[in-house]
Amino acid sequence: MDKKIYTAFKALGEPTRLRIVKMLSLRSMCVCELSEVLDMLQPRVSQHLKILKEAGIVRESKEGYWVYYILEKERLHRLWHDFLFFLDSHLDKLEGYEKELVRINTLDSNEKIKSIKEGLRFKKT
Repeated sequence: MDKKIYTAFKALGEPTRLRIVKMLSLRSMCVCELSEVLDMLQPRVSQHLKILKEAGIVRESKEGYWVYYILEKERLHRLWHDFLFFLDSHLDKLEGYEKELVRINTLDSNEKIKSIKEGLRFKKT
């Protein structure tokens, strides 16, 4: 699950791709339409669409000579649901977070952290 979330958020984290997603939330469009609306060259738009497609955020639909790009709204809803589940899950329920669980449970007794906090306390006074 972490990899899907990471891939999707990475794809959505680029401003141009986020603009493309917004345009596709209004209607499906071909590359030439997106290029015109966003005032960008078609190859650049195509590269962004490729990343969004690989992340499962958009899909293609061929209609005659044209390929239209469609926003996968249901996929985005599932992604958001999975992300919220991830945030609400306790570390002991998440695979791959064993080290972080041990470290977070020992923060209060960690001498290094105590020393850093104590040093900051002296600087403030």
